[in-house]
Amino acid sequence: MATRNLKDVARLAGVHPATASRALNERTASMVSPETAERVREAAVALGYRVNRVARGLKTRRSHTIGMLIPDITNPFFPGMVRGAEDRLHEAGYTLVLADTDNDPVQDRRHRDVMLERQVDGLLLATSRRRDPVIEELIGSDVPFVLVNRTVDRGRVAAVIPDDHAGMALAVDHLYDLGHRRISHVAGPSITSSGARRAEGFVAAVRALGLDPGVGAEASAFTIEAGHAVAGEVLGAHRRPTAIVAANDLVALGVLDAANAQGLSCPADFSLVGFNDMSFVDRLQPSLTTVRIDEYELGLRAARLLLSLIDDPSTPRETVMLAFELVVRDSTTALAATPST
Repeated sequence: MATRNLKDVARLAGVHPATASRALNERTASMVSPETAERVREAAVALGYRVNRVARGLKTRRSHTIGMLIPDITNPFFPGMVRGAEDRLHEAGYTLVLADTDNDPVQDRRHRDVMLERQVDGLLLATSRRRDPVIEELIGSDVPFVLVNRTVDRGRVAAVIPDDHAGMALAVDHLYDLGHRRISHVAGPSITSSGARRAEGFVAAVRALGLDPGVGAEASAFTIEAGHAVAGEVLGAHRRPTAIVAANDLVALGVLDAANAQGLSCPADFSLVGFNDMSFVDRLQPSLTTVRIDEYELGLRAARLLLSLIDDPSTPRETVMLAFELVVRDSTTALAATPST
């Protein structure tokens, strides 16, 4: 059977080849009527015609692929964010290529280089550190990119991140309203903006209430294991905090593990607040009070901003901050129900 081309599809559908091309391109299909687009798609299926995206890319100088780097594919926070980005990119006719760096800067650079070699049209990066050589190199290039969930200390980048300071204030104010005055923070790694900004937000929030930040600790990663490794020193302090705010929900699970190892119970012995509202935390015992961010919206907004940069390189490099909301569950209780020791 002879290979069918776009002209054959157009002839069968009874349209001009340019109309057939627009109908078969996700980015331009809206430029033709739905009836015409459906007729062209049916003709393409009948003839076994498939769009040659390589040829289209050579003509438009675009590959219609976007690279996305995430730090830990096992972290339940990231699938929703990836889905948000993928849905928006799909609407625009782009394919998302995903890579997991396992929080390794060497892997981060390698995956980025491979994606650029494959001529992705832009990058979504959820892996950045506050001082990141990879980002510095991209700033000096013509590659459109957007940082997601994390950002860098230096400006001149486009980013979509949670409002970590405001989120921490929600958590601290909630505990204060429950009567807690000894509130501690188990922070995330300070080499990341999310770890550093949440720690800064915690200190600002407790001091705004006239409290002392008290005994805290910094986890080496946003994981259960890292949270467990450092929470013991907070829970074992001479004046144990009556409440703890964790850097994220996984770190909060590590705090619960450390508490169990010391024979402590939440919320009888201390209240606990997490961050992010990951999909499973409402099923914990106790169910976790946490500060929710819409990870799907993070990914969607980042993809939208990246598409703007691709279409118009003069688009301002802005930082978009999304709001948190407090979700109260069983891991927090009034101080009156908590021992004073």
